Amino acid sequence: MIDFGYNINTDRQIDYDANDHRMSHFILSREPSYNLCIGCGSCTATCSAGNFTDFNFRKLHLMIKRGEISEVKTKIQKCMFCGKCLLVCPRGVNTRNLILTINCAIDELKL
Repeated sequence: MIDFGYNINTDRQIDYDANDHRMSHFILSREPSYNLCIGCGSCTATCSAGNFTDFNFRKLHLMIKRGEISEVKTKIQKCMFCGKCLLVCPRGVNTRNLILTINCAIDELKL
């Protein structure tokens, strides 16, 4: 085979249809404010756990929306449940209830 100096990489597209969206549907059925999030990052900016660990509520929310729930269980355990994210959210997303609902989804869906 002739070496032309490059190789063909696999594409890095996200296949949303292949991902598991059960958690997203579960959360949305129990917390309607879940859809109000605009991803502004206020919750992440004020997060106490985010200052000490790699916890990022905005990234967690995005992973759940995408259906990439493999790391959610380990990430959500880092939340200190302080409620600062609830106070600064400009859209009024009930983030504390959202965290509880994520934990319930992990238990009920056996993830």
